[in-house]
Amino acid sequence: MAVRILIVDDDRRIRTALSALFTEEGYETDVCASGEEGIAQIQEGAYDLVILDMVLPGMDGIETLSGIREHASGTDVIMMSGQSSIAMAVKATRMGARNFFEKPVNPEQLLLEIRHVCEEKRLRTQVDRLRSLVEEDACLVGDSPVMRRLREMIAQIAPADARVLITGENGTGKELVARALHGGNPRRDQPFVGLNCAAIPRDLVESELFGSEKGAFTGAAASRPGRFEQADGGTLFLDEIGDMSPDVQAKLLRVLEENEALRVGGRQPYRFDVRVLAATNKDLESEIRDGRFREDLYYRLNVIPLRVPALRERTEDIPRLAAHFLDSLSKRSGKGMRRWGEGALDLLAARSWPGNVRELRNVVERLFILSPDPVIGADFVRLHLPDAPGAASQESLPDGEASLKDRVQNYESAILRACYRETGGNVSKMARRLRVERAHLHRKLKAHGIRSGCADPAQ
Repeated sequence: MAVRILIVDDDRRIRTALSALFTEEGYETDVCASGEEGIAQIQEGAYDLVILDMVLPGMDGIETLSGIREHASGTDVIMMSGQSSIAMAVKATRMGARNFFEKPVNPEQLLLEIRHVCEEKRLRTQVDRLRSLVEEDACLVGDSPVMRRLREMIAQIAPADARVLITGENGTGKELVARALHGGNPRRDQPFVGLNCAAIPRDLVESELFGSEKGAFTGAAASRPGRFEQADGGTLFLDEIGDMSPDVQAKLLRVLEENEALRVGGRQPYRFDVRVLAATNKDLESEIRDGRFREDLYYRLNVIPLRVPALRERTEDIPRLAAHFLDSLSKRSGKGMRRWGEGALDLLAARSWPGNVRELRNVVERLFILSPDPVIGADFVRLHLPDAPGAASQESLPDGEASLKDRVQNYESAILRACYRETGGNVSKMARRLRVERAHLHRKLKAHGIRSGCADPAQ
């Protein structure tokens, strides 16, 4: 998208010279001779940047700057003046001017500043796009009764600073729930910091949580802040808390009780202001009975319990989830939109998902990547999801005690038949998709009785 620049200066020669300079650099440029005219043009169309003279007939530059801030707060403004003073420059920058140049303006300096504006605009656009994608991925999709209840609970709990223990199976979306709790809290603009207690070696969890001083242990070449320090003012999410070692559990309990922590190797504790959310896929009450989790820490963390349902408890949400993931992948990839063909979502909805939402998302991504067509049909799902209803499996074989050779033959036949239907019998397309020689594929098709010597539709 082209960058639009408005030049506001009562000197015709300056307007002409700057317009020519910017146009040569590829920028879209408009000009006007007064502040009133400049504000009118800004109200009619969007500009990325305004080059504004300080001394103007009628409204001066400061008044015009105020009007620009009122009508187009996101537009950058660069001020110019041949009668400048430090006080004038300070006032302009305090009112929101990006920079202040003395006349005669150095063209190279001005162009460099404009390039910075363009780069910042590009980065802002990219950040906004990524943020929207993250928020889209982070939303809790589904309208089943259990999901409606979960969202109601999150809305009720989020504004408070109480600690929450989020439970649920692997892949159910416990981190999404934690992020939703953070997003609904006054701390939403402060850091959200996570730590997977199961992914960090046990001897490093303490330093990851509380930080470490230089030389505290082998490899500690510099002081490092811990997650409590990084999350100060915001939210700390402790995932897989049930995998934390007993000694670290004891130290975490003390830290939560005192609201202060000590870096590994440190002497002076630091205080923090952090909301703690924890999550686990384990039954912590059973872990307590077996002596693997501290009961006092459990009660510190479990102020408000929140359970995330498994996907099998909300199967009516599967089609909507699959559609959501496919749309999100399409937007990210730039390959164009994909959609589900007739019967494809029914197959996904009928399948068992032991890996829950995470597994469903991974399967949708696999189908998205492998599909050569914009429509992902039921046959393609069966082809790449062997345990989908109707796909080749042991249960679908005529003889439950068939030999390995017979089972391989049956599975090969199912793959060929599905691919034949998807390609409309185009053997050339089938050969490319299955990565086999056409002559070999012809023999396979004939052996399985799928086709016998008929002309290739692609020929």
